[in-house]
Amino acid sequence: MTQLRSINPHDGSVVGEVMVSTPQEVAAKVAAARAALSGWRDLGVAGRVAILRYFVKAFSDHAEEFAQLATKEMGMPIAASRDDTLGYFTWYLDNAEKYLAPEVTFEDDQEIHTVYREPAGVVAAIAPWNYPASNFVWVCGQNLIAGNTVVFKHSEETPLCGQLLEKIMAEANLPEGVFSEVYGGKEVGEALIAQDINLVQFTGSTRAGKELYAKAAQKMLKINMELGGSAPGIVFEDADLDEAVGQIYGARFYNSGQSCDALKRLLVHESVYDVLVEKLANKLKTVKVGDPSDPAHDMGPLVAERQVILLESQVADALEKGAQVVVGGKRHGSTGAYYEPTLLVNLKPHMRVWREEVFGPVLPIAKFDTEEKAIRMANDTDYGLGSYVYTKDATRAQQVAAQLQAGMVSINGVSYNKPSNPFGGYKHSGLGREHGHFGFEDVTQIKVVAKSK
Repeated sequence: MTQLRSINPHDGSVVGEVMVSTPQEVAAKVAAARAALSGWRDLGVAGRVAILRYFVKAFSDHAEEFAQLATKEMGMPIAASRDDTLGYFTWYLDNAEKYLAPEVTFEDDQEIHTVYREPAGVVAAIAPWNYPASNFVWVCGQNLIAGNTVVFKHSEETPLCGQLLEKIMAEANLPEGVFSEVYGGKEVGEALIAQDINLVQFTGSTRAGKELYAKAAQKMLKINMELGGSAPGIVFEDADLDEAVGQIYGARFYNSGQSCDALKRLLVHESVYDVLVEKLANKLKTVKVGDPSDPAHDMGPLVAERQVILLESQVADALEKGAQVVVGGKRHGSTGAYYEPTLLVNLKPHMRVWREEVFGPVLPIAKFDTEEKAIRMANDTDYGLGSYVYTKDATRAQQVAAQLQAGMVSINGVSYNKPSNPFGGYKHSGLGREHGHFGFEDVTQIKVVAKSK
């Protein structure tokens, strides 16, 4: 049997190993999920919520262990790992009965019509590595609460986090087959999709999402996908630049820039361009990069060496086409998967850092002269996940937000990340939404029952 090694990106050491799931094991776990489906469904929302609250309690008992493991496996600074929690899961549990309740849509003296939200069935849930706890919650939480059974594959970069989640779920004593995990890379994900499943819940790259979409289409499977992004940030001439600097830093460089909806292209009005670039450069010069297990460090490594190599090639392309480095622009140190926090100026639309998703601590910056041009530049991308606007003019902010081709807009640093809000995007950034009643609707089948009184 093949072993999957987990490598610490800080120093290249082996964190641990898990066995890659065989095709037979994948098939057996899907069969067990299928067998468990009717019993899990028949518990009803209240019954499932009661059981899953035990999981949340069990996770809290392992929270520090999980945070330390996430930091070792994918390089997230320990403070951020401790913030990567099950908060959204708790919100789902608290609100599930309201959003999954039957809804009367028509009634008169003779008839009553009721809409029911029924479980979709067996779910193949696949998550990336960048937020090991949250990503698990986002792809599994609403599915389990809604009555679906789940076979989960965490990223091959964080298999030990996946293994710990499976252990904690076992401690919560869910009925056999309701939740299980498989381990491995792309080939295991493909084997999972090939089984007798009803829904695919995927978070990951747009490239991988398109491949899964094509496979799901052959089986007429419903698929929910939260994919990549190249979120624009627009700084108008009236923005509070001192406040904007801190907000832009967080939106771009948190978790070493490894967030799907991170601010990845900064568009700045020409009248404040030089001032803002200088302020951002000064900010980046204070960032402490190093061992993510040390709370004194602000930024850790990228998840793996391959990510550094990709980032280097994207930056090299930009420099060849006329971009300039203001700060950073190269590896940090001589060991580990580290890259310096970087500012690039003279950004042009034909550069890879504009056209592709950049998953690392690099912020390309371009200037604009009119609002119309800023919107046109912002929308000049295949992606449409997050977006950011900085201005003191509330009317302008609303007008610009309405024209941005993105699923989420932050105005002056106000986070759109709330468990009650839909998370997802336009264009190549995915299909469907997670969280709130929107997420429950996307993991259920909708049935209307019309009858006479």
